[in-house]
Amino acid sequence: MHTIPLPETSEHHALVDSLSKYQLVTHTDGEGLITYANQNYLTVSGWTPKRILGKSFWQMFSDRPESQEIANSIWDCLLSGKTWAGKIEKMSRKGESFYVNTLAVPTLSDFGELQSVFFLELDITEDVRLQERLGDIAFIDVETGLMSRHKLEQVVNEYIANASHFSFVYLTIDHYFTMKELQSQESETQLIQEFTNRLKRYFQDNPIARIDTNSFVVLTAFGDWYIQGFYDFLKQQPIYLSHNAQTLSISGGIVRFPEDQKTYTQLYKVAMTAADDVISQGGGRIASLSAESHKILNRRLEIDRKMLTALDRNSLHVAYQPQYDVASEKITCYEALVRWEDEDLGVISPNELIPIAEENGLIEEVGAYVAEEAMTFVTKWHRAGNDMSISINSSIRESLNPQWKDRLISILNETGCPANKVHLEFTEKFALKAEEEQSVLAQMSELQNLGLQFTLDDFGSGYASLRYLQHLPISSVKIDRVFIDALLSNPKTQKLIEGLIQLSKKINLYTIAEGVSNEQQFELLKEMGIDAMQGHFIGMPMPAEQIEIK
Repeated sequence: MHTIPLPETSEHHALVDSLSKYQLVTHTDGEGLITYANQNYLTVSGWTPKRILGKSFWQMFSDRPESQEIANSIWDCLLSGKTWAGKIEKMSRKGESFYVNTLAVPTLSDFGELQSVFFLELDITEDVRLQERLGDIAFIDVETGLMSRHKLEQVVNEYIANASHFSFVYLTIDHYFTMKELQSQESETQLIQEFTNRLKRYFQDNPIARIDTNSFVVLTAFGDWYIQGFYDFLKQQPIYLSHNAQTLSISGGIVRFPEDQKTYTQLYKVAMTAADDVISQGGGRIASLSAESHKILNRRLEIDRKMLTALDRNSLHVAYQPQYDVASEKITCYEALVRWEDEDLGVISPNELIPIAEENGLIEEVGAYVAEEAMTFVTKWHRAGNDMSISINSSIRESLNPQWKDRLISILNETGCPANKVHLEFTEKFALKAEEEQSVLAQMSELQNLGLQFTLDDFGSGYASLRYLQHLPISSVKIDRVFIDALLSNPKTQKLIEGLIQLSKKINLYTIAEGVSNEQQFELLKEMGIDAMQGHFIGMPMPAEQIEIK
């Protein structure tokens, strides 16, 4: 058994009798950091005792905004000293959903401050999955009688095939999870049913689907003015819960077919993005995306669509940005940056390309291409007598593949590149996952033993960067450009950068400043003791053929 020891206090002993009724048990301190988890919870969630201890309550939820809103509302309830009960979706260590009925019991100090929380839970994942399967079979949302998401996709594709003109309207109930905390289970069900009734009454025979707990889609040929009128209709039609009038607020996004988007996936993504934009601005309205937002999103969709073809046709290329080593006063390393020039899309930078490649699953192919190109040129430099290193960005998606290490070793062997001249850069997102995944750590250690070096990118910008320095095989850090940008204008930033450099030197880490754009920054960073610099002042990214091989 690997159960984490339970803290011994009288308050905790008072709950022992209750624990037997529940399968999963966790305990947090007053800050939400996990201090205990029983074996059942570890088994269901996939966490190990070592990895879960010290993780936060919020990390047990998806990082989607709606999931974090649920977590925040639960914690707000606990801070007030009240118990919380309800059904919630949690995330396993591998990012898979599981569902639990939860009873959260807070313990307060004599001063009314939250000291700790017991979470007593029943695993209801099988029941939820069964209900989802039944709903999928019938294409009906069991609770409301509306179409399910799967039926919606079928109907939209039929509309598209028939060249029907329609608007795809994504609607979400504002502050739903906050309201939910104030209501009983029966009132929550009534709220959804009453909202559904008002949707049907206003949009009449137009197809309506429920796609999430508080999110709905309407397909209609009505114009924007009529769709936006639903907000005012709701204001005039309050819902009575426990004899109290509840006026609902909603946020929504409108996308038109065929004027705005051409496929179900595009319609869904754009409508949801429009709704998210409304929510980020305070909610309470239904709107289309702005022309500029449409342009940005359409570009992302087009990049996604063309990426596989670009890989097949070798349309990508690698540019190299120099790093200046202060001690030798020479360029000693280049960072390999993927570029893509398309006749319609123009130049596509790594900041655009990489996130989309991670979403569509092509990041491993892109990463392998960059590694092969970069290592090939390192080999050419070395054959010409130039002692140059290369820095290559790595993504968490690549490292989660058990073949990541073997693929890199294969490229090293094929190109003849010296392993000790290769630096792999990774972000905090990568580091967080690497800490959790033993297989990633093992592969990193083996690569380090071969001579490869690891660099933590964007150092100082993340909440847990210092922890990564302790646990991961890091040899250098890149100080985030956000600090370099403020170097000359903010004395506090200067002190912070000095502190980061001094800390790194004490633990034998090589420090690199990225985003150096002028001589004043360059000279000040030299005085502070920085080891290396990269940025437009040092040199712009350039094709390999423009780099002089001496």
